[in-house]
Amino acid sequence: MGSEGRVWNGAGVAAGSGYGGSVEAKATTAAPADVPTSAASVDISLPLPEMSPHIIGLCKELVKGWSSIDSSRFSIETVSGGITNLLLKVSVKGNNGNDSSVTVRLYGPNTDLVIDRKRELQAIPYLSAAGFGARLLGMFENGVVQSFIYARTLSPADMKEPKIAAEIAKELRKFHQVDIPGSKEPQLWNDIFKFLKKALKFEDNEQQKRYVKISFTEIQDEVKELKDLLDILHAPVVYAHNDLLSGNLMLNDLEGKLYFIDFEYGSYSYRGYDIANHFNEYAGFDCDFNLYPDKDAQYHFFRNYLHPDRPSEVQAQDMEVLYVETNTFRLASHIYWALWALIQAKVSPIDFDYLGYFFLRYGEYKKQRDSCFALAQSFLSGLRNG
Repeated sequence: MGSEGRVWNGAGVAAGSGYGGSVEAKATTAAPADVPTSAASVDISLPLPEMSPHIIGLCKELVKGWSSIDSSRFSIETVSGGITNLLLKVSVKGNNGNDSSVTVRLYGPNTDLVIDRKRELQAIPYLSAAGFGARLLGMFENGVVQSFIYARTLSPADMKEPKIAAEIAKELRKFHQVDIPGSKEPQLWNDIFKFLKKALKFEDNEQQKRYVKISFTEIQDEVKELKDLLDILHAPVVYAHNDLLSGNLMLNDLEGKLYFIDFEYGSYSYRGYDIANHFNEYAGFDCDFNLYPDKDAQYHFFRNYLHPDRPSEVQAQDMEVLYVETNTFRLASHIYWALWALIQAKVSPIDFDYLGYFFLRYGEYKKQRDSCFALAQSFLSGLRNG
């Protein structure tokens, strides 16, 4: 839910699994090359014509070979005004008449309340060096410059196509194997409890009427109980994308190449959470959670995730472990984005019913809660008696 589809960004390669077909990060990930940085910032509230000279100046400063290009040869267009970003395509007309393009991503206002920019910027150079996302060309105070990727953004319906689902699974395994330096502690629960603390009252009377219906004591109790249950599953910790919706997946149909983009929510987290969060996004923009993949579709994904080279050789018990893990973390994904929506409802300038989205995600959590808890508890009971 954190980002929206757009035509930009990069590719993937890296290495890692754990309990039930483990995903161990490679001991070393190639160190990224030095990336140019600038202390400059761009006022995202400016209209594009007023913003353009600042953007051109940044590109001249950060993009290799562009410093001496006359400003008249630059053109800028909006790729997308996403939920947490403004994306611009900056092109330069070459002497041969061909354009050379980059993407400039500007952070949206107040997004630091839901996105840890320090964490993101620490990871991007390593993900870029490992082949994920667009190639990182430069960083500035409130954004980044990256290579422009010619590919189409997937639709929610695309994700469940068996061939594409298999490629997503294989690429996700590679992503989970990237080694990002620093603490490997999972951040999911830290982020959820942080969101709980930041959920504030509303000044708007109509929003406040809906807001008072929310029981934060109930949510806190639910989070603690869910965390206690999931801790017992000992899910492998990996570097997770955490926002693998269709808008963050791109495909070059001619080359058959799949790209993961937008790593704003990336962190060390749980394997099952990242997969479950992706499955929840099968619901699409209409949030039809009846589209959540059935067991057969999930097993197809798991086979390609656990053993990309020989999916048919995956052991049944490994798939069962991942099935239980994923379908319990399914609940954590609903809680995370429900609380995210509460914060956005308070601070986001975007015309979107974030409060309504909170009730939708928390309602789905409550709808699925008992069956997901029962699945995990039955599995754990079988292990104890086994």
